[in-house]
Amino acid sequence: MDHKTHILFDLDGTLTDPKEGITKSVCYALNHYGIQVEDLDSLCPFIGPPLTDSYKKFYGFSNEQAWEGVLIYREYFSRQGWYENKEYPGIREMLQALKDAGKTLLVATSKPEEFAVKILEHFKLAEYFDFIGGANLDETRCRKGDVIRYVLESSGLGLQKEAVDNAVMVGDREHDVLGARECGMECVGVLYGYGSRQEMEDCRAAHVVETVSELEQFLLSL
Repeated sequence: MDHKTHILFDLDGTLTDPKEGITKSVCYALNHYGIQVEDLDSLCPFIGPPLTDSYKKFYGFSNEQAWEGVLIYREYFSRQGWYENKEYPGIREMLQALKDAGKTLLVATSKPEEFAVKILEHFKLAEYFDFIGGANLDETRCRKGDVIRYVLESSGLGLQKEAVDNAVMVGDREHDVLGARECGMECVGVLYGYGSRQEMEDCRAAHVVETVSELEQFLLSL
């Protein structure tokens, strides 16, 4: 990778561990349809991709059911799921080191933007980012490529090749890699989140790291 001045971070599975809140919210929504889930860990594949995609992929929901499932999910998530979340150890120190090195830090998440801002403010991480971008509540902007483009434009970097060449995406799932590639960017895949090495290799992440410490060292080298 060439020198990168702008670093875009995914949120769930990259900056924070949202497992408890997301799996409980999904479980709450599935209960509405009479679907009982005993093992919340089985719902971890919902972490990262747009919810509508996961409802359709894992439970065969129609488009209408998937959207209704999102609204029901938000009943629990907006009440308590958003703070059933943990900051990954070392993330704060990494962000500070990157800021000290002159990097511009941005967030690009498929989570609704208002929840992303609320979570990062709760953990006092929002101060490290020049812009926090996410999906909108009607999910017309939830695909990772669309969110990344929105963040690039809103942050003032822009979509011209010369500008995009100065940016890199960091995420833990294949949609982070594919969304970045769609925008002409490379993506660093992290393995401490919810994607596997096989997933990162299959989608051809530009670089893969196992730990937050390794991620910090790599990003500082760019």
